[in-house]
Amino acid sequence: MVQKAERVASPGPRGGTRAGRPVGNVTRGTTNPNRMRRVDRWLAGPQAWRLRTAADPLVVDLGYGASPATAVELFQRLSAVRPDVRLVGIEIEPERVRQAKALERPGLSFQLGGFELPVPGRPVLVRAFNVLRQYEEADVPAIWRLVQDRLAPGGLFVDGTCDEIGRNVTWVALDARGPISLGLSLRFGSVELPSEIAERLPKALIHRNVPGEKVHTFLQALDKAWLEAAPLASFGHRQRWVTACRSLREAGWPVLDGPSRWRLGELSVAWAAVAPDGLPAAEGGRRGHQGP
Repeated sequence: MVQKAERVASPGPRGGTRAGRPVGNVTRGTTNPNRMRRVDRWLAGPQAWRLRTAADPLVVDLGYGASPATAVELFQRLSAVRPDVRLVGIEIEPERVRQAKALERPGLSFQLGGFELPVPGRPVLVRAFNVLRQYEEADVPAIWRLVQDRLAPGGLFVDGTCDEIGRNVTWVALDARGPISLGLSLRFGSVELPSEIAERLPKALIHRNVPGEKVHTFLQALDKAWLEAAPLASFGHRQRWVTACRSLREAGWPVLDGPSRWRLGELSVAWAAVAPDGLPAAEGGRRGHQGP
């Protein structure tokens, strides 16, 4: 049962819990197998250094939904990076946790909880996908802060959104200081213009794709680069996308990745380039994004 949305208060000195209750609301919980493959590929790729160097390889899948399938998939993908990874799937709805318990195995467990992350230790990675979109934009900073305060040194929190089968995906990556980057990943041929991914922007940005906002300016610049790369369309969408991403960087946009990620349909840009007024901004750069 979906809970009527409650405002999420700013975290208090003891972590923001309300008399022991999980922090958050019961959400729709819809999901599909392999829906998170694009962000998982990013976590197991350029962000894998965080897990490899962690003193405690603890990972949290926050709000995995009505089915634990994507939590199991994340565990399998990260196990290839670090075999001793421990992944905890957290859900605020007790019945979802009860059903997921049947899939527990060494290194993979499920428990009741919310944004307070009631796990022993501090996680090095936290993935929350299609969760914050069901909250108020005004609640985003408090939710971010609550999760950030639980991260291990060098830890990363990923707040993202995707379509129903994971073709088009966006995410905000945050460390303990604040947001680092906005990531995009799209399936070639699924959109006519890159800016169509705006309907999948995270809650912090979904209402900001309007003239005068930085994220709107960024998406318009990406469309322009894509259209100017049209002569390369005969060589395929991938070549055209790579050229558009390179043009965007040459135009002065703080693109944080390179051709090896562009060829996958990805693009990451520094958060400062898209940050809306009123939300925290950290000086996240290449060191925090790509590795020590």
